[in-house]
Amino acid sequence: MADALLSLKDVRAGYGAAVVLDGISFDVPVRGSLAVLGRNGVGKSTLLLTIMGFTAIARGAVLWRGEDITRLPPNRRAQEGIGWVAQEREIFPSLTVEENLTVASRPGDWNLKKVYDLFPRLHERRGNKGNHLSGGEQQMLATARALMTNPDLLLLDEPLEGLAPIIVEELSAAIGRLAAEQGMTLILVEQHAEIALSLTDEAVVIERGTIAHRARSKDLLADQATLDRLIGLKVEA
Repeated sequence: MADALLSLKDVRAGYGAAVVLDGISFDVPVRGSLAVLGRNGVGKSTLLLTIMGFTAIARGAVLWRGEDITRLPPNRRAQEGIGWVAQEREIFPSLTVEENLTVASRPGDWNLKKVYDLFPRLHERRGNKGNHLSGGEQQMLATARALMTNPDLLLLDEPLEGLAPIIVEELSAAIGRLAAEQGMTLILVEQHAEIALSLTDEAVVIERGTIAHRARSKDLLADQATLDRLIGLKVEA
């Protein structure tokens, strides 16, 4: 894809001698959005870690704006514009919400006002320390902090996991705004298949470390038989 922001080419990766991903290839265009689906333990989080440079790549290449970054360390990838929201959130518990945000800030469109507009709840809690936030508020903070680095690509690793339904709704709406209104390029790993598919343009399903299926998100959302076979989750119509 000529205008691909990120490309993976036949990537085989894992940890030490252990191979987790094998033969992974896909492109994500500028302003594109990709849902990564699959059962637990198939390599979804490892895929994001590979994009960030935390795994050992035995074969293939990771391209960023057409340039090979396969051997680039994680900190350099972040500087190049890849933002990552880890599954563990990893906020600073002893810093306030606002301090968590400003410590990560880099020049660009995303500033305190803009992230507070996206997450009004964080504005209300801006003086609270990270360890005084609920799980959902911590997830919002982790996402907002990544945005404060002004990334060109945002990686989201199961941002809705374990959250109360009302927070899932709030956070899903914010992610939807990022993609639809802000034009943020993003890759979303998520167990809530129906939500992930409703928020993205394209989807891949990983099975045993390989891509078992790829489709337009709206087409996969309508394909109940394939979702049942590959993911084992029933999606409500």
